[in-house]
Amino acid sequence: MNVAESERMAGQLQKIGYTLTEEFETADLILFNTCCVRSTAEDKIYGKIGEIKKYKRQNPALIIGVVGCLAQKDGEELIKRSPHVDFVLGTGQRGELVNVVETFEFKRRQFVDVSNVSGIINDENILPIRAGQVSAFVPIMYGCNNFCTYCIVPHVRGRERSRLPEEIINEVTETVKDGFKEITLLGQNVNSYDGGGKTFAELLREVDKISGLKRLRFMTSHPKDLSDELINAMACGENICEHIHLPVQYGENTILQKMNRVYTVEKYLALVKKIRAAIPNISLTTDLIVGFPGETDETFAETLKFLEEVRFDMAFTFIYSKRSGTPAANFPDQIDEELKHKRLDELMKLQNKISLEKNLELNGKVVEVLVEGASKTDKNIYTGRTRQNKLVLFEHGTEKVGDIIDVKINQVQTWLVKGARV
Repeated sequence: MNVAESERMAGQLQKIGYTLTEEFETADLILFNTCCVRSTAEDKIYGKIGEIKKYKRQNPALIIGVVGCLAQKDGEELIKRSPHVDFVLGTGQRGELVNVVETFEFKRRQFVDVSNVSGIINDENILPIRAGQVSAFVPIMYGCNNFCTYCIVPHVRGRERSRLPEEIINEVTETVKDGFKEITLLGQNVNSYDGGGKTFAELLREVDKISGLKRLRFMTSHPKDLSDELINAMACGENICEHIHLPVQYGENTILQKMNRVYTVEKYLALVKKIRAAIPNISLTTDLIVGFPGETDETFAETLKFLEEVRFDMAFTFIYSKRSGTPAANFPDQIDEELKHKRLDELMKLQNKISLEKNLELNGKVVEVLVEGASKTDKNIYTGRTRQNKLVLFEHGTEKVGDIIDVKINQVQTWLVKGARV
């Protein structure tokens, strides 16, 4: 979502004469699009904001702006901590970026607006400046209504707002016409999409029919809202990829309840069974949090047992991070940092083993790969992804970026597989 919104802001700024540059030294405007889901993200942002103070000294006309979730959370405090920042815009004010920049160019007066966290964002008609050549992100909704006890997102993103289906269809259609082969529909919980009275499954079916589209993905899905209708839409879809990211967060019921995840381990397992029965070749990935307040050796052991049972293709694992303003920050029984890291290491070791075993099932098989481009470390090696979102490396031949090719897998690693074009 951060990438998608940065592309939209670049599109807004292009309207008033700005072009993208990677060079801080030559920039007229430096814009930080921020995250605050974990404390490490905040620390990194404030460190970067401090680093660019020297460019302001060298060029007093330089404009520095901070937008996004940290901007929404800290507001005026951000200006106090970093007085060289010129403006701060909250998540609901992103559509006002052009007005704010043009006003600052004229008045040179610091500006903070975080007043409308659940507002309608007026940048949907802006043509994004997309970063890639093959895959594009299209937001379908903003905000979240779930209020998990550890999560800052509903507080800095506001309540759920869904875009109209015709807006989404138009954007995807134009993006495909521009040459993009793969679209990922984005939302904090796409399963609760309700734009124009349509369910997410209905929207997915409509997008799947768009001419020229080769692959359709979505993220993220809350398990409590994943419907039979959606499973059926995926099973019957032509371009809908056989991959679902389904964050479980933990594998034991007392902690899930404290997290306010409103499902049980048993319900999650039943959902996984239903998905795999309908789509046998599906790839399943997840998010997991270690060190949540109240975690014990017993609850952690249950989570390891849960991992063994589900056998995710991959898991994004995180140490619990206190977020001020969330209930969990004030829970008793906070976990020692050293113990958090010990448990994270154990969890990752088990998941790495499972991921490798899952990838070994591909050895010797032919898979369909969407070519993404040259490897960063070797221009003779190209990378791409399967429909199940597995990363594939292969020797470059005549294929071009955006081609869909068949690759026979002959080498397997934990996070990627290697092969040769058939």
